[in-house]
Amino acid sequence: MSVQETTIEGRNAVLEAFRSGKTIDKLFLLDGCQDGPIRTLAREAKKHDTILKYVTRERLDQMSETGSHQGAIAVSAAYTYATVDDILAKAAEKQEDPFILLLDGIEDPHNLGAIIRTANLAGAHGVIIPKNRAVGLTATVAKTSAGALNYTPVAKVTNLVQTMEALKKKGLWFACADMDGQPMYRMNLAGPLGLVIGNEGKGVSRLVREACDMTVSIPMAGDIDSLNASVAAGVLAFEVVRQRKFK
Repeated sequence: MSVQETTIEGRNAVLEAFRSGKTIDKLFLLDGCQDGPIRTLAREAKKHDTILKYVTRERLDQMSETGSHQGAIAVSAAYTYATVDDILAKAAEKQEDPFILLLDGIEDPHNLGAIIRTANLAGAHGVIIPKNRAVGLTATVAKTSAGALNYTPVAKVTNLVQTMEALKKKGLWFACADMDGQPMYRMNLAGPLGLVIGNEGKGVSRLVREACDMTVSIPMAGDIDSLNASVAAGVLAFEVVRQRKFK
């Protein structure tokens, strides 16, 4: 994985970057300035899990490439995404049935980082995420993955359902994680598999769920009825490991 940092300068430019969905890793604002636009940028930073730092005008001047920062400079780290073909090639290189995690609308960067870490440890060949309504690869994701992002390819696709249909033609089956599914111990998860994990609150969307071949659940005995998305991904991923290696 390669990373290239770019800077965005000026209040309006930074605000538009946030509003367009661009991933901003760090935001530097002029210390002591509390006017409306600066407060708006600070709110956007907190909303998007951006690291926020208040610095002196001298520090901003040193960072500025344009000389017109207006008290706001954002830093965006562009992480290199893999392709779905890259993920399949990794499985072929290892002479293994493909095992892919597909994430339908994961919004918390800590969850995404934890799932990438789990994917690596479970021997998954890659992770697929959608372009819209989901977190991308950020500095927080990279940190939470504990280095796994350097080894586990992550592909970003426009349409999960279309991607799943294309992968079905290459022999993959898809298991959707859902509380109403069949217990994972009764399901055959040992072949070429795409494991679909849904949004933290809403779960897997209807169209994605309908595109899956099976629905799988985690047997639970507690007083609450759901697990954190990254924890659920971990439990299910290692059931896949168990079935592949010990059946």
